[in-house]
Amino acid sequence: MSNTPKAPAQRHKLIRRLALSAVAAVALAGGWFAYAAATAEDPAADVTTAVVKTGDVQNTVLATGLLKPARLVAVGAQVSGRVTALKVALGDVVKQGDLIAEIDSQTRQNDLRTSQAALANVRAQLAEKRATLKQAELDLARQKKMLAQNAVSQADFEAAEATADTTRAQIDALNAQIVEAEVAVETAGVNLGYTKITAPIDGTVLAVVTQEGQTVNATQSAPTIVVLGQIDVMTVRAEISEADVVNVRPGQAVYFNILGEPDHRYEASLGSIEPAPESITSDSSITSSSASSSSSSASTEAIYYIGTFDVPNPDGKLRTYMTAEVQIVLGEARGVLTIPAAALGGKAGGDAYSVRVLGSNGQIESREVEIGLNNKVTAEVKVGLAEGERVVVGGARAAAAGGGAGRRGLFGF
Repeated sequence: MSNTPKAPAQRHKLIRRLALSAVAAVALAGGWFAYAAATAEDPAADVTTAVVKTGDVQNTVLATGLLKPARLVAVGAQVSGRVTALKVALGDVVKQGDLIAEIDSQTRQNDLRTSQAALANVRAQLAEKRATLKQAELDLARQKKMLAQNAVSQADFEAAEATADTTRAQIDALNAQIVEAEVAVETAGVNLGYTKITAPIDGTVLAVVTQEGQTVNATQSAPTIVVLGQIDVMTVRAEISEADVVNVRPGQAVYFNILGEPDHRYEASLGSIEPAPESITSDSSITSSSASSSSSSASTEAIYYIGTFDVPNPDGKLRTYMTAEVQIVLGEARGVLTIPAAALGGKAGGDAYSVRVLGSNGQIESREVEIGLNNKVTAEVKVGLAEGERVVVGGARAAAAGGGAGRRGLFGF
């Protein structure tokens, strides 16, 4: 028998299978699209944003400073001897001219008396010579009169004249000796005065170096008795690195804090910048060290220039040799729009940068903005953003989003 009657049935089954396959494919595609739509990532998901807000931006240079009294004086002894009395103690406040210490004065008193006696001796010799001169002048006058009468010889007259001239010269020599003796008396008196050491300035006793009873030797150098400082005004000596000093100039605002008060801010103005680093004193052109050692130290040591400024210290809270963390203000902008510096993308030329902005529709877009002051933490926005907008500062998916499109799904949708 023929199989032709079965052909329509087979075609019907094939068509049915194809139809079912098509329905299944459509259902599968629909399910996938539904799943993709349900699980599609929001472009704004997993990103960190910051609000554009009004604030202040400050660009500063950091330097380490050391506090010293505005005036610091080592009060020394100018004569040798034993310290017989010390009139001050550590921390005392003294006025200029106040007695600080006394050195044994007996030797200086004896020197003064000896000088005075020598002066008196020369003055006595002068008085004697003046009397001798008076007698010689009278004798010369008589010889002159008698010579006119031919009562004496010319030789006697000339001898009388020579005696008067010699006496006058001796008087001139004694006058010079008197000046010398007077200087010796004055010097001895000054040296006697040096045995009483007085304060050269108003200040506070910061250190007592020599104690009562010690013997000091002032032959080669002046030994220090005490150290005085005027602590009502302190001077800050800040070390500015060679990389920063080119941007620093006198008159710029500065502020600092100390370790004991990290939250208290002392403000001042930069007074001066020393023209050479302190290491210049060890330069081979000045010292006997070799040029090779100088060049070696120059290549291995950091170079710092000293900037100085004064700050009032009425309550004495700032103490000698405290460490100060100094900020020198290079630039400042107040009440401007600001964003975190981390939000800045690539530089577009000049002061223009690209930033990613989260729009009101939740999409991320790239925008070009003009930036002013930037201290690497906060940046001033001049043009391109409005207060309240949000900028992207971080997030892996945001980085993948790039210019603003969300991550694409399967089939390129």
